[in-house]
Amino acid sequence: MITVIGLDGGPLPRRAADALAAAVCVAGAPRHLDAVAGGIGDGAERVPIGDLRAATDAVLAARGPAAVLASGDPGFFGVLRSLRARGADPEVVPAVSSVAAAFARIGLPWDDAVVVSAHGRGDSGRGVRRALAAALAHPKAAVLTAPGSAGPEAFLPELLRAGREVHVAQRLGSPGEEVVRIAAGDPAPERSWAAPNVVLSVAPERALAPAMAWLPGHQGAPAEWALPCDAFEHRASLITKPEVRAVALARLAPRPGTVVWDVGAGSGSVAVESARFGARAVAFERNAADCDRIRANARAHGVAVEVHPGEAAANLDGAAARLAPDAAFVGGGDDAVAAAVLAHRPRRVVAALASLDRIRPLHDLLTAAGYTADGTQLQASGLAGLPNGSLRLAAANPVTLLWGVRTDAT
Repeated sequence: MITVIGLDGGPLPRRAADALAAAVCVAGAPRHLDAVAGGIGDGAERVPIGDLRAATDAVLAARGPAAVLASGDPGFFGVLRSLRARGADPEVVPAVSSVAAAFARIGLPWDDAVVVSAHGRGDSGRGVRRALAAALAHPKAAVLTAPGSAGPEAFLPELLRAGREVHVAQRLGSPGEEVVRIAAGDPAPERSWAAPNVVLSVAPERALAPAMAWLPGHQGAPAEWALPCDAFEHRASLITKPEVRAVALARLAPRPGTVVWDVGAGSGSVAVESARFGARAVAFERNAADCDRIRANARAHGVAVEVHPGEAAANLDGAAARLAPDAAFVGGGDDAVAAAVLAHRPRRVVAALASLDRIRPLHDLLTAAGYTADGTQLQASGLAGLPNGSLRLAAANPVTLLWGVRTDAT
């Protein structure tokens, strides 16, 4: 029998204390073994968890009851998943999760928070990137950090730059517990952080969801998408039409943990809709008035869109240095702009073309850059009224969508 025991700094429940005393093998992080040292039975093997697989081997091979110690709730981004994957069927005595404890310390509900783990499963850079993209896309987030390259210092600069108030909760439930608050816009403090810790990110003006959410965290796909043109402020009908936007979004695949660029954004309709799917949306637009419209459209739909005014090619490098794109929509600009986008190697690229003579060159650009290219022409006819009350079909100008998927992407 294996019992997984969660620790939160409080006294152990009787069931956990009895299981710990009876165990012939106890595995846990050194700090956890030290915290319950007095409750471990005489002669029990103590297995510090450094290599999780080796520790799991020891627990599974124990000739008698075994116990595994974990932080907070072992079923929440915890060791329980690894044990079940190895065929174990443990009993679990959970404690308060670190996320619940951290939000309790700052007095905020967290049923409207997105919770992400920065553990990259072997690729800490990817773990940081996905976690940061998700945290930036939502007004309230908790990031479960990882020692080394995925600690608080990997998240604080961008979160603070984006106007988030950040709290770093360290050593929760221990004598050295500390919760550090950094105000929105302040510089990231130059200090070392004690592990374990949780980073909480809160948009000050949206610390509470406008209404009680029925689903924790991100609310899933929006109730409707490919919204009509009148759902956005736009200039002289310079907006990606709903039918075109629907196909573009299907090819861009926006979702939590991804970064989507809208280049030559115009009204920002693609960026806004990508953000509504949970992606981190970044819009590039050279027209200053259109930049204001993008911001207004983002506010109207309750999402975050980062807007970069000016010529796109001059702004791409700065945005990519912080969070490179997973997908990019090119709604404006020439082939030089498209080439500048491709240089940042998004997994997916979608371009909307009104001019037929750009199809072949852009197709060749995609192919030469290592993308599998495809495309379609869309020409929609919408219902329109006639003076006698009848209906007719009013044709819109055709638009060609080209898209590419990187063949070397994993």
